[in-house]
Amino acid sequence: MKKYAAILADIEEKIELGQFAPGQKLASVRAAAAHYGCSVSTVTRAYAELEKRHAIYAAPQSGFYVVDKPAKEGDGRDDGVLDLASALPDIDLFPYLDFQHCLNKAIDTYKHDLFTYGSHQGMESLRRTLVNHLADDQVFAKAEQIFIASGVQQTLEMLARMPFPNGKEVILVEQPSYDIYLRFLETEGLPVRGIARTADGIDLAELEETFQSGGIKFFYTMSRYHNPLGTSYTVREREAIARLADKYDVYVVEDDYMADLGEERCFDPIFAYSRRGHAIYLKSFSKIIFPGLRLGAAVLPLHLVETFHRYKRYPDTSLLSQAALEIYIKNGMYERHKRHICSQYAARIRAVNEAIRRHNREGLVEASNVNSGIYIQLKVQPTVNLERLIARLEERGIRVVSGKRHYLSDFREREKFIRISISRALPERIDEGIRAIIEEIKRGGSW
Repeated sequence: MKKYAAILADIEEKIELGQFAPGQKLASVRAAAAHYGCSVSTVTRAYAELEKRHAIYAAPQSGFYVVDKPAKEGDGRDDGVLDLASALPDIDLFPYLDFQHCLNKAIDTYKHDLFTYGSHQGMESLRRTLVNHLADDQVFAKAEQIFIASGVQQTLEMLARMPFPNGKEVILVEQPSYDIYLRFLETEGLPVRGIARTADGIDLAELEETFQSGGIKFFYTMSRYHNPLGTSYTVREREAIARLADKYDVYVVEDDYMADLGEERCFDPIFAYSRRGHAIYLKSFSKIIFPGLRLGAAVLPLHLVETFHRYKRYPDTSLLSQAALEIYIKNGMYERHKRHICSQYAARIRAVNEAIRRHNREGLVEASNVNSGIYIQLKVQPTVNLERLIARLEERGIRVVSGKRHYLSDFREREKFIRISISRALPERIDEGIRAIIEEIKRGGSW
């Protein structure tokens, strides 16, 4: 075995056995060279490879340290519980070591900038990086159109409050939709109206009539991997929504926060079809990396930038997180992780669909046609008591979410369903969970 490989194997083994503890400083390059009886360049090469493998990291002017690996226990999952409710990403898929490396690199690269408050629009270098990143999703924009915010939620709240050039006030939301935003709109007393969206799509004739006569300021929509339906709009629907918005001077706020969580490619968002700048595009980076990152991007038409500047008056995101995200994207780690997490989630979605086909022979549930993302809607018969069904499943250690919470309080055209989320579901227990849901519905009779 070559000296370089022997050094590499020795240090990795000592880290694995705990002889080198997390956070422990390694011997200097010269000291290690003397210990192993080799040249400084050989140790330097070995250390560089260990850093590449995220086993160690370099601290400028200090030396090399062992990476603190994430603990296997205490991961937030309850023992024995099958979580088909949570929308949080799977913590076992978090890119801890990659992002830790990017944080260390960001501190080294931007050490002087990190002592400032930064721009309320976000780091200019990150926004320039996002120009190319977003273009891959057919979102073409200049850096000055991009704002960095602490997630999509904060941007949605600012858009709800700020005036739009069309002078209209009513916010149109799909029903069902993102429950936290619905509660915000109702609590703030903002004028809001719902329009039905089902797993089969949206009634475009009704949408046009509403755009034409409803005084709509903007239409809030999730064009793909909808929460809670899990479905995506067809090309025809996306084109039509953009065309109607341009025609009737209505803005579309497109929440594409699940953009990177599906295997589907060549998906042009509504933003790409808008010809008169009536679309606003929102994207989150928290779902694919980890929620605590709290970073999202908003792409606005140029004529809305000045107004949005006035409502986003101060920087609200960590400069360190922004710098690390920039490095994470530029060095290809983001794309690599995206491919990994998408394949993992797609396998779980397939497992859900297979389990439904296997156990739903009597047609007790109707599942939305979903192959990507993390959500699936399971519609049940009107006679089913959702609260009782959810309570019985909870007794069996299975958690799901009621569809009731995803509607405005006064919206009447509701479907009765539960939402399945696969992001934190243990893959080997998915079949068990779907079987239990069908069994409890069957057991309930007429409820």
